[in-house]
Amino acid sequence: MSHIPWLDSNQLAFPPLERALKSPNGLLAAGGDLSPERLKVAYSEGIFPWYESGQPILWWSPDPRSVLFPAKLHISRSLRKTLRKNLFNVTADTAFESVINACAKSRKYTHGTWITPEMQRAYTQLFQLGYAHSVEAWQNGELVGGLYGVALGRAFFGESMFSFRTDASKVAFVHLVKQLQIQGYQVVDCQVSSEHLFSLGAEEIPRSQFSQILLDCVDIETEYCKDIDFKITWRYDNE
Repeated sequence: MSHIPWLDSNQLAFPPLERALKSPNGLLAAGGDLSPERLKVAYSEGIFPWYESGQPILWWSPDPRSVLFPAKLHISRSLRKTLRKNLFNVTADTAFESVINACAKSRKYTHGTWITPEMQRAYTQLFQLGYAHSVEAWQNGELVGGLYGVALGRAFFGESMFSFRTDASKVAFVHLVKQLQIQGYQVVDCQVSSEHLFSLGAEEIPRSQFSQILLDCVDIETEYCKDIDFKITWRYDNE
């Protein structure tokens, strides 16, 4: 890792985003820790940790950035049918640790997970402090899908989602984004692109544009950084 800066454990500052590598796209720095203070600084600047067990902590800020503007949420015809059936009961912040544990389980297409025990502890601590949140999809009292992420100011930074039933995570995501619209959020950070996210309305924007959005809607020096009361009040009503 000699070609990228190594973070000082005693300082929270990150290198300028322009120093991030083009290959692999967005790798900015290594080292540091996953303290709540460092994570808040990182997210406010458009930086997130992503690494596997056995690696040092790696910090990323890819260009372009995948985001979803809440007003541009796309709900397909098939997903609308699922929403109309009310197959899932959707809640927020009622089972954070269960959600992150489910997200951390190894997927069929990979041999490991980037949600290491260290990451789980760090985000659980953020949750306890009121900065991380989960959205849960329940069916017959069983947790069958959900997602978690970080909320700062009027930006929500999505981290991971899981689904044990068809469309469960999509239903949770729709409820999240609709709730973010109600609460005046400006952007959902999707970090990196995927067809799954594109199908829901995500798009790619230049990193510089994403940085400006964060400057406009996140201020970690004030309580404006703290998320307002995070509950799911939106319900599908054939809109």
